[in-house]
Amino acid sequence: MNTPSAGINRGPQGAEAPADGASKELAARQLPMPSDQLLRGRRIVEIAHNGEVYRLQSTRLGKLILTK
Repeated sequence: MNTPSAGINRGPQGAEAPADGASKELAARQLPMPSDQLLRGRRIVEIAHNGEVYRLQSTRLGKLILTK
C-alpha cells in the first residue's frame, strides 16, 4: 500500500503539489521584485550571474537598461 509522502498534497488528478508552506514560499518567489529593492537608491547596480557581471542602470526617464 502506497502512502503519500509527508508534506505533499495530491491534486484532483493525483498530481503532487507542495504543502501549504512550500506553495506560499513558491508564490512569494514568483511575485515581481520592485526595482527600488534592487537599486536601493543607486542609479547603477552590478549583478553577478553565471560568472558574468551585468549592470542594471536606471535612466532619468525611469527606464531600466541591463548591459553585459
